[in-house]
Amino acid sequence: MSEPVRLSKRMSELGLCSRREADEWISRGWVRVDGAVVSVLGSKVLPHQKISVERAASAEQARRVTILLNKPVGYVSGQAEDGYQPAVALIKASTRWKGDRVPIRFQAAHLRSLVPAGRLDIDSVGLLVLTQDGRIAKHLIGEDSTVDKEYLVRVQHMHPGRLPDSALKLLNHGLSLDGKPLRPAKVRWQNEDQLSFVLREGKKRQIRRMCELVGLKVVGLKRVRIGGVVLGDLPPGQWRYLRADERF
Repeated sequence: MSEPVRLSKRMSELGLCSRREADEWISRGWVRVDGAVVSVLGSKVLPHQKISVERAASAEQARRVTILLNKPVGYVSGQAEDGYQPAVALIKASTRWKGDRVPIRFQAAHLRSLVPAGRLDIDSVGLLVLTQDGRIAKHLIGEDSTVDKEYLVRVQHMHPGRLPDSALKLLNHGLSLDGKPLRPAKVRWQNEDQLSFVLREGKKRQIRRMCELVGLKVVGLKRVRIGGVVLGDLPPGQWRYLRADERF
């Protein structure tokens, strides 16, 4: 890279923050390039230039929270739609898991700019991450994300007999959706009617559509892990804060 790029894009590439956060910090005068404050949105930098941020930016970032929710059926991950409530509506003091040991007191400010980092469709349950930290969102749902997600999937056979081994191999690698080949997955039987899926991408209703292509109907889908963070004993409809020792 030798051409100038937008400062906010470069900050995101360096993992300092998200582009949106970068624009906010730039406008507040919290960003320096080679020691000089840059406060004009759209400014560009060269790859060799040194970017630093003021302590105020780092302090604000440290106050941002990440929340883990066990999403039940009937809630959408993002904005409210078709009369259904968004999952963020479940984040309140009364639904915080009593087993949460993170020493943070819940406050309304934790709901500000809290967005889902990934999605679970309305009929799916399990681990949903909501975060104020743009770095975590980018890490989990960015185009080059390598974080895997694990799901337990109950299925019914649409055709008589067991699923052929060739179809299971296709679920692992060889299927396409929307005209594009899917990344390799790890799919195996847990028991007679339940599969384990480990994916590194998240197309809309991907697992349900994959199963339909090989003659299976999904009747239950639960996300149990994202990277190194597991759902564990978190009850449905309740939430907890991400611990300092947990890493996606």
